[in-house]
This record gives sequence, C-alpha cells and structure tokens, in this order.
Amino acid sequence: MVLPIAYGLGALALRGATMAAPYAVRGAMALGRGAKGIVKPSNIKSYFLGTGARTPTSGIGPVLPRSRPGLFKPSIKNIVGQSAAGYGGMLAYDALTDSAEQSVEDQKKETQFYKKQQTLPQTLEVSIEASGVIEAISAVEIKSKASGEVLFLGAEVGDFVARGSMLAQIDQRTANNIVDQTKSDLEASKVRLTNAESQYERGKQLHKNASISDKDFEDIKENYAQAKSTLVRNEVSYENAKISLDDTIVKSPIDGTIISRPVEVGQVISSPTSAFGEGSILMTMADLSKVRVRALVDEIDVGKVSIGQSVSIKVAAYRDKEFIGTVSKIEPKAYVQQNVTTFPVLIDIDNDENLLLIGMNTDVVIEVLNKDVAMSIPTMSLRTRKDIYTAASIIDIEKEEIDQFLVEKVKGENFNKFIVITDSKKGPDLSWVKVGVSDLVNVEIVEGLNKEDVVYILPSKSLFDYQERFKQRVSGSFSF
Repeated sequence: MVLPIAYGLGALALRGATMAAPYAVRGAMALGRGAKGIVKPSNIKSYFLGTGARTPTSGIGPVLPRSRPGLFKPSIKNIVGQSAAGYGGMLAYDALTDSAEQSVEDQKKETQFYKKQQTLPQTLEVSIEASGVIEAISAVEIKSKASGEVLFLGAEVGDFVARGSMLAQIDQRTANNIVDQTKSDLEASKVRLTNAESQYERGKQLHKNASISDKDFEDIKENYAQAKSTLVRNEVSYENAKISLDDTIVKSPIDGTIISRPVEVGQVISSPTSAFGEGSILMTMADLSKVRVRALVDEIDVGKVSIGQSVSIKVAAYRDKEFIGTVSKIEPKAYVQQNVTTFPVLIDIDNDENLLLIGMNTDVVIEVLNKDVAMSIPTMSLRTRKDIYTAASIIDIEKEEIDQFLVEKVKGENFNKFIVITDSKKGPDLSWVKVGVSDLVNVEIVEGLNKEDVVYILPSKSLFDYQERFKQRVSGSFSF
C-alpha cells in the first residue's frame, strides 16, 4: 500500500511540476520585468495568489492576468505546482536582480564623468554676426540756386563725375537781364557820386568863406553821402546779379557717382530760396570709393563692440569674396521691432573696385576677440566656492580637503580668480588660477598653472544627477 502511494505521490508531484513549469517560466519573466521596474513585486504576488488587480505600473509592458481558475485550488497537484513555480520564479528573480545590479555596477565603472586636458597655447576668437544694408558715407543732393527751365543735363545715373564738372544749365535769360540792369544802375551811381563829390568840395570852401549858409552846406553833405550809399548798393546788386547768373550753371561739388536724377531737360524747377519750398533736386551723387554698412546688432552683443574692430562683410552678389571693414560708430538710439531690440553699428569699407552698391544687403561678422595666448584651458574647468563641492565629489575629493583649501578669501574671486582641479602626482589637487580673455569655450590662464599641467573637465553634479534620473526613466518606460 505504501509503495503505490509513494509512486502515486511521486507521479503527482512530477505532473504538478510539469504543469506548473509554464507558470514558473511566466513567473520568472514577470519577476524579471519587475526587477527592471515595469511590474511591481506586489503585482507578481497578486499573480500567484490571485488577489491583485490587473494593473501594470507603466503604460508600456505586459498586463498580468487575474488568477486562473483551478490553479490554486488546495490539492496536492496544485500545492506541488505552486512550490515549483514559486521556487522557479524566486531563482529567476534572484538571477535577474543579480544580473541587473552587476550590469549597473559595470556601467558605472566603465563610465567616466570627467575628462582631462593639458594646458595649451591657443588662438581665442570671438565674433558677432549681424545683418545690414550698404549706404553712402557722403551723399549730396544737387540743387540749383536759380529757378527756371532746365536746358541741359550733363550726367546720367551711374556716371562718375569729377569735382567742378558741369551737371546742368538753367535758362539764363532772366539772370542776364538782371545783370544788365544792375550794371547800368551801377554806372549811373558812379556818375552821380562824382558830381556830388565835386559839389561837396566846392561847398566846403564856400562855407569856410561864409559864402553859403550852414543849411546849404548840410544839404550838400547829405547829397554826397546818399550818392556814396547808392553806389555801394548798386555794386552789391550787380555782384548778386552775376552770382545768380553763375547759379544757372550747376557744377559737381565732389568727386562721385550719380545715384539718382529725378528731373529731365525741359522741366521747370524752383530754387531753395524761392517761395515754392526747399527747391527741386536735380541729382543725387555719392562718393562710392568708401561706403558704409548700417548693421543692426542685438542688445545682448552690442556691449562687446567697440570702434576700430575689424569686420568681415559678404554680399549676395559676390558670395566668394570677403570685404573687410572697420567699426566707425555705435549709434546710441535703439531700434525695436517685434520686441527685439537692436542698435545700429556703422562699418566703413573701402570700395576701390566699386563692387559694393547702395542698398545691398550684407552679412557681417564683427571680430570681437582674436588673441594668441600661451596657456588656455576649457571654461568648464573653472569652479567657484559655490560649486566646487559638487564638482569635486565626482572624483571623490574629501569635503575636509575642500574646507581647508577655502579657508582664505582670495581677491578677485568670481571675477578673474577661479578654482581648478589639477591632476598631480598625488592625485586630484585644488588650485586658484587667474584668467584673462575667453572665447566662451576656452579661457586664457594668466597665472596659477604651468605649461602641460593637466586639469579636470567636470560637469555640474546636479546636471549629471538629472541626466542619470532621466536615463532611468527612459529605460524603464521603453524596455520589453
């Protein structure tokens, strides 16, 4: 009787284990996933005990079924099966947990949260990019001081004109008539003055001899004075008439190029001195041997710009050609467009080849810094009192060592004095350094380091911790 029972129990146990094997595998997989953070251990327990809700801990991942009918009934078969499944799941869970822990540990060993770099001689460059428009430095509006019909125009748009060249001629008939009239008046006034002067000399002698009365002599003197005054007025009128005649011939005031000509021959124009306003513009000319770019620089960058800085200019018409200019002026009034504040920066450019034309759009690069330094390190190597603790903890520098290093206050901290971690023979070491210019990626070291010293490049520990947490969340959400 005992032997059949034993055989029966053995067979029952074997069958139970066989039937429970798939569930053991499934339990092992579930527990393995639980180790990765997709399914909580409480859900695994619910799977085997049949008490839990069918709810995963993530939107991604398997949904555990509710307890299967008959699987956990209190029979010998199911008891043996449960034992086999539980033991198999436990082994799988332990194996996967150990594997996960080992993997994380190996990853930490393989990952370095810092870099090392020697001090290097380097050229530090900083530039500011902006856009602008070419305009003339010296542009002149040509007007005639004489009113009348335009009889002649001596230049077309685009023509180069030398200083003193004839540009236009206005009808001279009225001006000639005025010249003739004033000349005649002048000649008559000269004759009257001669007669008045003779009468004055004779009257002076007569009055001395008491041959004429005081009143008669005063009349003679007054007539003489009026004659002199009339002569002066007529001389001025004659000279003005000749000037007006000269004004009918318009000449170029500068060496330059005609950039506009709004009038044509036969058109009647008015002078700036007439009652019609500011006068008619005959032409506009500019000296194009030197032009100017009006570039709009962002308010964040304008403080880095100074007069005399070199500027690289490119235009669409000559993409392969680089023009070099110089900052000549920074205008104090800002332009605000769409909540963006910019300041006009004027850049002068030699235009000997006359390739740059008025109104061309430009891309400009203002060279803020260009300096060869004997020693430089990455700016990420620099630390202050506030962040040296978190940075140093990455390479296991003790807090007591940092405290001792920071006992003394250093003049210029956070201005031109910063802390760097160097790689010395005894291990990581702390040093104060004085910095110079920077291109925002690398910084000049003025003192505190020697050539070929090695410094640690360390990220912010808070940034690193955030990145690690982010990677864990991503790994937990997208693992299968």
